[in-house]
Amino acid sequence: MSNQQYLSVSALTKYIKRKFDADPHLQNVYIKGEISNFKQHTSGHMYFTLKDEKARLLSVMFAANNKGMKFLPENGMKVLVKGDISLYEAGGQYQLYVKSMAPDGVGDLYLAYEQLKKKLEAAGLFLAEHKKSIPQYPKSVGVITSPTGAALRDILITIKRRYPIARIIVYPALVQGNNAAKSIAKAISMANARAESDVLIVGRGGGSIEELWAFNEEIVAESIYDSDIPVISAVGHETDFTIADFVADMRAPTPTGAAELAVPHLNEILERLMNRKNRLTRSIQEAVNFERTRLTRMERSYAFRYPHKMYEQKLEQLDKTMDRLGRTSTRYFMKKRDELNQLNDILKKQHPEQAVQNAKDELQQHAKVLRRAMEAIYRQKSQQFVHVTATLSALSPLKIMERGYGLVFAEDETLVKSTQQVSKGDKIAVSIKDGTLECEIKEIKERIEP
Repeated sequence: MSNQQYLSVSALTKYIKRKFDADPHLQNVYIKGEISNFKQHTSGHMYFTLKDEKARLLSVMFAANNKGMKFLPENGMKVLVKGDISLYEAGGQYQLYVKSMAPDGVGDLYLAYEQLKKKLEAAGLFLAEHKKSIPQYPKSVGVITSPTGAALRDILITIKRRYPIARIIVYPALVQGNNAAKSIAKAISMANARAESDVLIVGRGGGSIEELWAFNEEIVAESIYDSDIPVISAVGHETDFTIADFVADMRAPTPTGAAELAVPHLNEILERLMNRKNRLTRSIQEAVNFERTRLTRMERSYAFRYPHKMYEQKLEQLDKTMDRLGRTSTRYFMKKRDELNQLNDILKKQHPEQAVQNAKDELQQHAKVLRRAMEAIYRQKSQQFVHVTATLSALSPLKIMERGYGLVFAEDETLVKSTQQVSKGDKIAVSIKDGTLECEIKEIKERIEP
């Protein structure tokens, strides 16, 4: 087989790409699908997949084509696209090269409006805490709008009619077209830099959403949010709501309404001042009359007519008070003196020296009682001793021996009480009153009991 029968991959791919590019049915095709795997490269190119229930199509939208889009595609968003089908040679994949894109179901401007509104709301630009108060009596009012528009005419007429003393400063700006947003933002920055206005009116007359679109741009919203001067938005008619209306410190339904909100009505102020002046005059007159009446009453009072009597009465009251004070103080000090004496008595009774004396007295009493008790016991015991001594003396063997009796002891010094304890020839001792007789038993005679 010859090598000429084989094609290189690049040659075949290039051939197929030419087929794709030459097919008129693959150019300017209109496709509806859902976006997935969306990714925007730092170069601005968008890469995503268009899909439906049965198929997927790789797609790319280069930055040159998506630069003017009002909205940012998202995953899950259904879109209508227009583009060419071609082959990406390096990957060998066919894909859709999108040239334009629009949301499927809603307009792209409306979608962009909703996306920016959601973004700025999340960033906190709509929070009420960031709203500045509109000055009640501004000296100067700045108006940012087209110098040739009807809105400026309505604003000027309204302010001059209501509050001609206010100074009106117009900051011309484009309010429609591609450069309108930058022009409005620049005018707001200029007004803040010059700091010659107390309040700003930013707006224009009515129109379509495309004509009002500059007030839905992020650059205008950020300029209003960053403004140090309070901003009243006045865009279109009452039913038109723009992003500028949400960021502004106050929204007016129309430019004429903005002028009415920016300045008060001078005639109403003058009328209000006149009413207040009248009320103040009446109040002062009433106060003067009241004080005059009070002064007259005071001048007619007893104190003013007879001041010396008042003085004398006070002197008398003083004397009585002094007497009452003297009696009261005397009773008071006497009572305190009695209490002091009582306390001294209590203190003396509780004094250690007195306690020692009391203890000594008590000791002496106890000593007397003890001595009397001991003397009684001594007498009682003496009597008992005499009685016992007499009894013992009566029972003493010596007393018996004095009557002629004696005690017989054996040789072992035991008392002999029976003839059975001794034998003939035993030595015995007979103790009598005045001595002892050493004897020998020669004969033992038994006593015969009668």
